[in-house]
Amino acid sequence: MTTQPGDEVFDSPTQWVADHIRTYLDTGGTQGHLYQGWPTLLLTTRGRRSGKLRRTALIYGRDQDRYLLVASNGGAAQHPAWYLNLTEHPQVTVQIESDVFTALARTATDQEKPPLWSQMASVFPLYDTYQGQAARDIPLVILDKNTP
Repeated sequence: MTTQPGDEVFDSPTQWVADHIRTYLDTGGTQGHLYQGWPTLLLTTRGRRSGKLRRTALIYGRDQDRYLLVASNGGAAQHPAWYLNLTEHPQVTVQIESDVFTALARTATDQEKPPLWSQMASVFPLYDTYQGQAARDIPLVILDKNTP
């Protein structure tokens, strides 16, 4: 992700998520990388309308050298803002524990999604519930770590 000197990062406006992010950052990822036992990362996207950097905490999974996210938004009718942002600006910044890196985000294809969805549902079983109650197909996001 291309940043400019002085770019401010805006954390999630949801208080419990913002608190989680703060714990994650304040401890260098030694606390907060697990949320209620689920592995979490920090994802920074560039706002599709504002252009501002937006950070949130998300449950993630791994598939070989790729990272996986589910844009469930708790089963809501609309996609989460972070997903809409990365579809417009796929270059993102990721923090997992103390490791910070850039990645290229993309939505899994229809062919890729079923096994990856099963993998993510084994990490967080509520994803299946969310998909059952959502009136939309919940996207699964693949993050490919940028290598120098």
